[in-house]
Amino acid sequence: MTKTYIMNGLVEKMQSPDQDFRYMGLNDLLLEIKQDPNSFLGDETTENKVLRQVLALVEDKISEVKNQAVKCLGQLIKIIREIQMEYVVDKLIDFSAGKDEELRDIAGLALKTITAELPPEGKIAVKACEKLTPKLLGQLQNSNTPPETLLETLSILSILISRFPGYLVNLEVQPVQVLMPMLSHSRPAVRKRAITTLAQFLPSQPQHFAELLNTYIIPGLAPPSNLEKQRTVVQLVAAVARHSPHQIAPALGQIVPSILKASQRDDEELRESSLQALEALVLRCPSEITPFLIPVIQVGNQYIKYDPNYAGGDDDEDEEMADEDDEDDEELGDEYDDDEDTSYKIRRSATKLLAAVIATRPELLTTLYKEVSPVLISRFGDREETVRLEVWSTYAVLLTQTGVYGGTPQSNAGQTVGGKRKREEGMEIEETPYSLLQSQVPSLAKALLNQIKSPKTAASNLEAGFALLHKLLTALPGSLANQSAQIIANAKSVLSASSRSSSASLHVTCMTFLALFFSKHPPAVYASQLDSITPFLLQALAEKHPRIASEAFRNFSALLTALQPVRSGQWVERVYDEAVRRLSNHDTDAEVRSCAEDTIGDLWISATEVVKTKNRKEWEYICRTTGRTDSAMKVVTKVATKVEIDDDWVNGSVEWVTTLLKKSGRTGKVEAFNCLDALLRRYSNVPIDLPAGLIPTFKAYITPSDILLLGSSLDILALLLELSPKATFPEVERDILSDVYGIAHAPLLAGAPFESVLGFFAALVEADMQIATHVVPNLVSSVEKAPKSEASLTNVAKCVGQVVKAQRAVAAGTIAEFARHLKATSKAKPSQVVLSLLVMGEVGRFIDMYPQQDIFNQAIERFTAEQEEVRTAAAFAAGNIAVGNLHHFLPVIVKMVENDQEKRLLSLHALKEIVTHCSHGQLETVADMLWTPLFENSENQEETTRNVAAACLGKLTTTHPARYLPQLQTRITDPNPATRATVLSAIRYTFAESPTSFDEILGTVIMDFLSLLSDSDLTVRRLALSALNSAARSKPHLIREHLPTLLPSLYKETVVNPDLIRTVQMGPWTHKVDDGLEARKTAYETLYTLLDTCLLRLDLHEFLNHVTAGLADDSDEVKVICHMMLFRLAQVAPTATAQRLDDLTPPLEKSMKGPTMTKDTVKQDIERAAELQRSTLRAVAALSKISQPGSSPKFDAFVASTQKSPEWGIEFRELVGA
Repeated sequence: MTKTYIMNGLVEKMQSPDQDFRYMGLNDLLLEIKQDPNSFLGDETTENKVLRQVLALVEDKISEVKNQAVKCLGQLIKIIREIQMEYVVDKLIDFSAGKDEELRDIAGLALKTITAELPPEGKIAVKACEKLTPKLLGQLQNSNTPPETLLETLSILSILISRFPGYLVNLEVQPVQVLMPMLSHSRPAVRKRAITTLAQFLPSQPQHFAELLNTYIIPGLAPPSNLEKQRTVVQLVAAVARHSPHQIAPALGQIVPSILKASQRDDEELRESSLQALEALVLRCPSEITPFLIPVIQVGNQYIKYDPNYAGGDDDEDEEMADEDDEDDEELGDEYDDDEDTSYKIRRSATKLLAAVIATRPELLTTLYKEVSPVLISRFGDREETVRLEVWSTYAVLLTQTGVYGGTPQSNAGQTVGGKRKREEGMEIEETPYSLLQSQVPSLAKALLNQIKSPKTAASNLEAGFALLHKLLTALPGSLANQSAQIIANAKSVLSASSRSSSASLHVTCMTFLALFFSKHPPAVYASQLDSITPFLLQALAEKHPRIASEAFRNFSALLTALQPVRSGQWVERVYDEAVRRLSNHDTDAEVRSCAEDTIGDLWISATEVVKTKNRKEWEYICRTTGRTDSAMKVVTKVATKVEIDDDWVNGSVEWVTTLLKKSGRTGKVEAFNCLDALLRRYSNVPIDLPAGLIPTFKAYITPSDILLLGSSLDILALLLELSPKATFPEVERDILSDVYGIAHAPLLAGAPFESVLGFFAALVEADMQIATHVVPNLVSSVEKAPKSEASLTNVAKCVGQVVKAQRAVAAGTIAEFARHLKATSKAKPSQVVLSLLVMGEVGRFIDMYPQQDIFNQAIERFTAEQEEVRTAAAFAAGNIAVGNLHHFLPVIVKMVENDQEKRLLSLHALKEIVTHCSHGQLETVADMLWTPLFENSENQEETTRNVAAACLGKLTTTHPARYLPQLQTRITDPNPATRATVLSAIRYTFAESPTSFDEILGTVIMDFLSLLSDSDLTVRRLALSALNSAARSKPHLIREHLPTLLPSLYKETVVNPDLIRTVQMGPWTHKVDDGLEARKTAYETLYTLLDTCLLRLDLHEFLNHVTAGLADDSDEVKVICHMMLFRLAQVAPTATAQRLDDLTPPLEKSMKGPTMTKDTVKQDIERAAELQRSTLRAVAALSKISQPGSSPKFDAFVASTQKSPEWGIEFRELVGA
């Protein structure tokens, strides 16, 4: 059938007198367009016919038909021609301006649908905006337009500006000028909608803001203004602050004092609007609002108590307000209706204002605890439920901020007595957030517990109350000891009620808090109440609701851990029986099973005597080989580590773990090896037949394809060789050893897995005295057969060194064997020479080579070898041989550093080996001999030489800081940039390993070194940034107090310096090189480190400015660091970060777009762009979790488009769900 035939058929249906036919005709059209948009396109006459019929049905008398016609228009607008779009817009505008109210409504809905459905990109959106916007603005200018139409028109303009801000810039009629008169409309609803729309247009038309500010906002806030106008202006300030804070921020000096005055006028709506405006300014203009924070807090404190219709006092009576409220209403009878009381809106707005200050001003925590916390506590019993819950929520934010920014509770607990600072020897101890919180806990707990004690209390209130108590204990463990009786009583009251599905959440919240309460207080606190609460917890164990049962098991786990050791108790038997019952049932929920397994483990650890009398059936159910085994593995590991248990249980568990290790897949294998380690150590006697059964299982893991599991398997083999050498050694030699030879030289082996290889060889040669003589030649043979790219001579040398160290008897033979390759007459290949030198170094470190001094001399001679790898190995050998006998060999190396220009760099490398591997005591004896030659080489222009010298100087400085630190300090002002650079590198090396006594000396001079952040030389500045980064990571306590001085210089380095960008000619192409990039990357890395270690000292608002700038940097590395910072900021400063989401969106969107494909695009460009996109995706997923619906429309739209993305949608949804 042709398109025309189909469309004509649909038109016939839509013209039917039967409403069902008309509806189905529209429905069929909608389906056709969705399946194939081209089915509508073709013959223009037919298109027009269909379109006119759809528009005619917008006027239909039947609601369902009209709504379906609107849906059709939403789809058609995406595909129709420009002239047709104009016709649709004109027709709908005419409908919306008509006198028929029902038609106006449906036309408004149709226009909204069209604007919401327009595709964000492409010509159609541009044309639609061009045609629609002037007509909408014309409606606003028409004085005859009804208010209902004005509201719809303003809503449609809001949708257009939020979706297509770029298309509404060059209009003949300026929207802001049309919208401003709307602020004086007689209908409040129109004014409020106009305020929102106007605020949305201001970011794209900043030129009109100055006029709006000077002619409307400032005069409108002045005291003579009438109330109605002042309300409108205050609401406008709040809207502008939300949508374009950068515009209004400079004028806060005039605006805020006026709003504070307006809040004192006797008008409830104006007060509410003033508080909401102040909240918006606190959140969106953090820097500019700072001077006004104290009066803002005072206004919040004033109006959170505003309750003119309540006659009670301000203190203790407030706690009972909610209970008294019902009685008061009865007494008032008909005289007063609660619906008339809108004062709660003011109290709620004041609470939100205080919450905004608390969430974004961690530097004011101490002030907030003094000024705001007591006021919040006094309002815990507000008679209006919504306000009460808001107050509790605000206090929860205060506790969260205390946990993140308040320091450590341990150092502050007990400092306050009765809310006052203790004096010691005439000195006042500084008040801290924790000490102030500690002093307020009694009043806080009393107020809150009074609110949740009544049996009439709503479930939502009880849940919020227990959640707040949970927050309190998380922030200040052990703080509710004095309230244990009331807490247990309240919990008992909740748990005694039936756990219907509606109250299940309350039961879970209550028990989650109880588990924390038991774990954070000593048993003596609640021991007397245990008998009253355990029956209800036992009852919860048997609940069908999985979350309730899980929390009940967690409670008993917490009790068992706290009461350890538990000798007896009826509840212990009941818990054991219920756990076994749950584990034996195959239908048990996964979370309940996991919690029951944990509880069994805790029973074995804490109530060992009780469960030892049982039949151990539980282990049959725990040690299953199907389903999830991660929880069971943790339990078995925990029991094996902490409980004295017989070998029969260990045998059964080892058999179970071995079965799991034989299964394919990697999941849970690392935990299985850790469990096996704990089990083997638990044996009193390892069974003689165990190694033969176990070792074949490990053979599959002796492969470099999974380095981590390779290391774990070798650790177990080493342990078996240690525990049962006679039974294990033959099995290892037969099945495993040849495979280990094959992987020992793998270049990928490094770090902990390679340490496992060394541990294996040490255990092997200790298990059998004879094998050492075979291991060394087999290692050498294996590496010689391997391809050069797969052979790490360094690894083999370390293995040989480990064998010799563990079995000194083979030392002489090994030295003689490798030394022959170093003789001048030898015809050894370069690889043999390198390996021999490396082995001599490894062995020489712990064996005095003075009797074989020729080997040392031969290593020195190789300093002039042609091959670089030989020279490097020679330096390694010379340095490490010297470690074995400093007295004889060190002077030779020092003399070469001083006098031999050709061998100086390699001699410095040898010195670095000495300094790295010598003990602290050895270094102290030779430090003076090394210091001067090293410092003389620090002035070398060659960066490699300087770096080696600096590493040695740093290590030497820690041996005698009082002597050497001042010498480094004096070189800070050296005119030679190379010297200053070396000093910074040296000081950076001291941060890694240095005692507390060193910190005391370093703390007095560290700022002298870091003052080089403002050095004139770029290299020196970069090294100063690197030193600051190291200090922030390793010694944050030394720099925290100095951050106000350091941060301006650090922030300056994050800014791109155009003077450092140069153009380089590369054949026919020109390429820009940014010499400041490395310093900028280091600056951003330092910011990331500071976010982790010095969060309390950062001004997060300024910090966020630099993170936002970094997202737009040309360097992908800088962008990735900024993405990592955003991920962290979303966790530690969610409220402050959430206010910037719209600012962050454009650079994040740009990073998600990927590379522009050209003929010059190569595979590496695509891979690099994909990595950047993944990094962006992780940041956006983290930010999406803190986004408040509606507050960041640009970001919300970006998230929505990312979720729908065919390329990234699935991955994004997984990240959000993780």
